[in-house]
Amino acid sequence: MAVKPATGDYDAHIFYSDEDAGYIADIPDLEFCSAFGLTPESALAELTRAKEAWLAAARAASKPIPAPRHRRRTITEEHGE
Repeated sequence: MAVKPATGDYDAHIFYSDEDAGYIADIPDLEFCSAFGLTPESALAELTRAKEAWLAAARAASKPIPAPRHRRRTITEEHGE
């Protein structure tokens, strides 16, 4: 199941990866900000921590932080659940 929940102001994408045998979550607006979990909930929890680390690193390096873009939220079947 691919889900686009909100992580603060940023939308996240969560999907099941057969290759990784778990769920991958990412924030498309924050390049390379992603996380893994055995459940969608654990992937989202890890992504929340990754987002905070991403933002802290960008601030520390005086890098620009992109504004969140709103996307249409969808749920699709991808793993037969």
